[in-house]
This record gives sequence, C-alpha cells and structure tokens, in this order.
Amino acid sequence: MRVVGIGFFADVAELVDASGLGPGTREGVEVRVLSSALGEVLGGKSAGHYSGLVTTIEDTRTSVPPSLEVIKKLPDKDQGKPPVLFVHGLGHGAWCWHNWLEFVAGAGYPAYAVSLRGHGQSAGSLLGSHLGHYVDDVIRTATSLSRQPVIVGHSLGGLVAQRAIARYPAKAAVLVAPVPARPGAGPLALIARHHPADAAKILLGGSLPLRYDYLFKGLDRVEADRYLELCGKESALAQFQVLLHKPSPPPLGKAPVLVMGTPDDRLIPLSDLRDTARRYSAPLLEFPGIGHDLMLDEGWQRPAAAMVEWFDDELS
Repeated sequence: MRVVGIGFFADVAELVDASGLGPGTREGVEVRVLSSALGEVLGGKSAGHYSGLVTTIEDTRTSVPPSLEVIKKLPDKDQGKPPVLFVHGLGHGAWCWHNWLEFVAGAGYPAYAVSLRGHGQSAGSLLGSHLGHYVDDVIRTATSLSRQPVIVGHSLGGLVAQRAIARYPAKAAVLVAPVPARPGAGPLALIARHHPADAAKILLGGSLPLRYDYLFKGLDRVEADRYLELCGKESALAQFQVLLHKPSPPPLGKAPVLVMGTPDDRLIPLSDLRDTARRYSAPLLEFPGIGHDLMLDEGWQRPAAAMVEWFDDELS
C-alpha cells in the first residue's frame, strides 16, 4: 500500500500499520495519516472546531482495491478502549460522522469513519460496485486498526455492517436506522408513499435523490442544505441488492448488536427496525423527533449518548 495525495490535506503526521491482515501482521504496507481540512469542507459552526485526521489507503498488490478515505478522531489519552469504525449510508461519506466522531472520542473511544469506494474522497467508481465491495472496504479498514473495532453502520451502511460482522469478528456492532436484515420492500414502499417518482427512479436504475424530508426533521435548513450538497449518488447495483438481498449469517464470534432508529424515519419503517432487532436479539432504542440521519439532525446528541452508554455497559 502507498499513500495517495488529496489536494486539501496537508503534511504527514504519523505512520500506522494497515496491512488488511489483522493486528500484528505486516506485508509491505504503509499508511500515512494526514491532517484534515474537513472543517473547511463542511463549513459552519457544526464543523469549525473539527480536528480529526484523514488516512488514505491504497493497496499496490495484485487485484488492487481502491484507496479509501478514513477520517479519525482520537481521545486525548489512550484509555485502552476499543476503536469505533463508522460506516456511512447511501450517497454519504465519512464526513457525515463528524458529530459522533467528536462525541465518541470525547468518551475515550478512538473513532474512525471510512468513505466506501466511490464516495467522499475515496477512489473507485460506483459503476459496478456492489454490497460485497463495500463489505470488503469495511473489513479492510477494520483489520488495519490496532484493536478489533465496534462497527457502526447507518442506513445502507447498516446493511453493510450486518454483512461485515458475519465475516469479521468485530467487538460489537451498532445498526443505526439500518436497511433491514430482510429484503428492502419496506423502504421502497415508504419512498413510494411520499415521492412515487423517486421509487420509480430506483427501479429504473437511478440513484435515490436525497431530500430534506428523507434525512432530517428539525435541522436548520441552511445547515441541512450544506449537508445535502455533500451527498452524492449511489451505486444502482447496490440499490437493487437492497431490494433483493438475503439475510446475513449471524455475527462471527457472537458480537453483541445494538439497533437504533426513529419512528419519524421516512426511509426505514419502524416495523423493519423491530424485525432487524429481533433477528439479532438486540435492544432497539427509538428516538422520536429525529430524522433518518440521526448523526446529523437536530438532537443528534441523544442517540450518540445512548450509544456510548451501551458501549460502556457492554464492552467494559
């Protein structure tokens, strides 16, 4: 692996092992951690104080996977707590986790967020990308960390997380407003109820337009528009897989799972959240008054605090 430069990132800060083979393994792999200008990208008060780091990873061996953007925020002092790896949803990128990266790091957990291939500042094309590719991206990032992480997946990233923990022994998993374990007829029906043309667009191979009413409920419109401008398109193949996928096998190593969502979600029906929680014998925490993007909408602190409390209880 070698570092790939990104225009608005500055000087090299440190080197870490990211072999993709798990902690303690090395195979001619090098990752450089670069200082981030994420605050400038997001703009505004919500990100102006952000002081995270960005890693770009490129594998130069055969069957080259794309370089991946990984944003990290570390606690002031290493408390020996497991890292937390955040996986974004449809059309988002690692940037969407900036609130929770700060919050989790402030609670003593090293926090990382990966942009899946074709999203954010990661390389790769959405054309031909599918859920299996995204799972590979998550596992490659997870195995680059010094300790087994908790994997937190939102929306489509929640489905990716379900598949990842079936192949990788994560410390735990949190599914945030996840695409359900069963095939995604529920989300499609919910989309069709509010915006029939959007549902038709998905079926015709187009990317779901990300609207305010899909993602937010109480967020200031100016701030919401800034986030919506950062959102991009999604792989048509991955969207079709949401409709047709089979449930994932149980978590490898019996990793504990938490499910979080909101009854005000306009993309994931509450019945699907409950079904996913039952499948994993997981607690379900509901947060009324917040939209689908629980990590960005007004009131994001409530689910963040509940998640950290669960970490403290489950992982201590």
